[in-house]
Amino acid sequence: MMNKLKGAVAAAALAVALPAAAQERTGWAAQVDGLSVWQDDADLDGGGAFSASRTFLRAGGLYRTPGGTSAGLFLSYGQLSYDFSAAGNRPWEDIRDIRLSAPLRLQLGETGRLFVAPQIRWDYERGASASDGRTYGVFAGVTWQLGDRLRIGPAFGAFSGLGSDGDTVFPALLVDWQIADGWTLSTGSGLGATQGPGLTLSYDYSDTVRLSLSARREEVRFRLDDAGLAPGGVGEDSSIPVVLALDYAPNPGLSLSLFAGAEINGRLKLEDAAGRRVDTQDYETAPIAGLAFRARF
Repeated sequence: MMNKLKGAVAAAALAVALPAAAQERTGWAAQVDGLSVWQDDADLDGGGAFSASRTFLRAGGLYRTPGGTSAGLFLSYGQLSYDFSAAGNRPWEDIRDIRLSAPLRLQLGETGRLFVAPQIRWDYERGASASDGRTYGVFAGVTWQLGDRLRIGPAFGAFSGLGSDGDTVFPALLVDWQIADGWTLSTGSGLGATQGPGLTLSYDYSDTVRLSLSARREEVRFRLDDAGLAPGGVGEDSSIPVVLALDYAPNPGLSLSLFAGAEINGRLKLEDAAGRRVDTQDYETAPIAGLAFRARF
């Protein structure tokens, strides 16, 4: 049974959306960004407690034309580590998250913009085969500028699944709305996020400092190794992370973020290699804190 299980801090600070550069440069630009998040002890429905940590690093390049079109290629690596209070009940330990993405943005006339981001992912426990944790998919959308303060449009995501989870297609809405001077309500994928955009309310305190409140629905599934409670099976963690962040951008090439918040409505699932449900467990609200950065050259 999964009575002493904590899922990944997977979604924790992944809702953090680092502030973009004040002015986008044309031509080639390299980019490196990453985050580190720590979760304090959290109680499980079946008893026991756990803590967890996550690191995520992404690097790549992006080419922008004067007309607004851009294309890029990014490779990322993440690891989620767990510390369970019961040594004899560890359904999974360290999970690896490798991604290859190729975002493309096209300008459509004077007000339209098309965004397409195909991606291949490998989510697997250390000791399992990376190929057994491979999934792929795309997130795409189109937006239009309506007036000086609002950009909005429809989007969708389509992703393959692991285990009993079949292909997933879901709708989304892309919004960038300056609701008042200094205040913006926007959607965005967020660094290290799983599927689809979250929602962020931000306030520009100054030219270099921004305060933001972000929330999103997260779900991540990963292939397990040949040991543990479900050899060769699939683990899943879903939750709603809510994060308050302080962003600092001293220049257009560097952004830093400190954040704290909580994962709420968390649920963990465990399936065996045949896709049969082994156990499901809810976990209580888990406090989180961490930092993130972005550097452009």
